[in-house]
Amino acid sequence: MTPYYERDGVTILLGDCRDILPTLARESVDLVLTDPPYGVNTRTANRRRGLLAAGKNYRYRRVFGDTEPFDPAPLLAFPRLVLFGANHYAERLPASASWLIWDKAAGLRSERALGFNDNADAELIWTNLGGPVRILRHQWNGIHQATERQDPRVHPTQKPVALMRWLVDRYARPGGLVLDPYMGSGSTLIAAQHMGRPALGVEIEERYCEIAARRLSQMPMLLEATP
Repeated sequence: MTPYYERDGVTILLGDCRDILPTLARESVDLVLTDPPYGVNTRTANRRRGLLAAGKNYRYRRVFGDTEPFDPAPLLAFPRLVLFGANHYAERLPASASWLIWDKAAGLRSERALGFNDNADAELIWTNLGGPVRILRHQWNGIHQATERQDPRVHPTQKPVALMRWLVDRYARPGGLVLDPYMGSGSTLIAAQHMGRPALGVEIEERYCEIAARRLSQMPMLLEATP
């Protein structure tokens, strides 16, 4: 398959990961780090009050595949995994005591400070890599963002680069390939490149391949906004 983007150890493939994953050698992948669609039918065409308050009006594409339950079986073929949103498909995963909790409302202590929010205040992340439960505190709640405050969100489930850098640094071994089969806006790839790991992203929507490639080309500016 011809890469959509390939530069500085980072590759993007345009296609359905369910077709591409079986073609990858398991031993070539050090870590699968991804936020798959998990059947919550994310409302992506709405006007969000926080964005309007900031003078921005974005309409995202709906997340492909988010209207049906997620089957993680193709990912379980790889030995080392970090999976976002796994509480939505935990019954399909092996038991693990090594969950991570991303506290997105960190620093917002009161209901008044939080304001209206119909999304979760935290996300649960499943790993099979051992260790105790960890809490990762990084504010990313509507207009309240610890990082990337000047950059518009370009994907409805976009993750902060700073958070992905922490995960790559902790779980991806030096020189090991980081695979994100549900790449979205490319935050995992940006984090991996900055941490000196090769990375491969797969995305079914060409629009997001384009966005991720553009963000990778702007990586120094993104990292300046991500202390």
